[in-house]
Amino acid sequence: MAREQTAPTKSNLLRVKERLATAREGYDLLEQKREILVMELMQKVEQVKLLERELDARIATAYPALKRMLIAVGRERADRISRGIRYRFELEEKRILAAGMSLPGLEVRLPAAELKYSPANSFAECDETVLEFFELLKILTELAAVRTIAWRLAREVRKTQRRVNALEKMVIPTARDTQVYIEAALEERDRDSFFTSKLLKRKAGKE
Repeated sequence: MAREQTAPTKSNLLRVKERLATAREGYDLLEQKREILVMELMQKVEQVKLLERELDARIATAYPALKRMLIAVGRERADRISRGIRYRFELEEKRILAAGMSLPGLEVRLPAAELKYSPANSFAECDETVLEFFELLKILTELAAVRTIAWRLAREVRKTQRRVNALEKMVIPTARDTQVYIEAALEERDRDSFFTSKLLKRKAGKE
């Protein structure tokens, strides 16, 4: 029997009962939190799956566009054109509310797609490739943001599950068994006191 090594007194019994009530209440609250976290996590997982399908579809069109551009322009010329192109991307950590918690997330701000090479160097294949890869980049950044939240939620689920398991398998059984032990010891002590009192009364009556 898993129980605390404590003296079987009424004050200890009161403390154990309070601790047991607190542990059970905490268990119920943590179980509710775990269920909410799991539901939120499943929603994020579904979002990830949808975005991954979008990503696969965009890859299926973006890389063929790149190949067509390389055939039309040539690798060396495409490399020279690309060296003169610069875009500014902004990354920022922001707090996201999920399952009642404020979690760190990632926000990526993309610039507008601009065709920055000169008209003399412009090919329809170049325009198509730039636009295709901008759309691909948008999906990738959104996927990264959702995956970040999903990973954070999964970590919270594991942490909450460990606390639930600790309460369920250790804290509550220990407190419950300690309460049973103290109550049994106090009842036995009361019975002994009762019988001792009766014996003393009988002895006093005979005298």
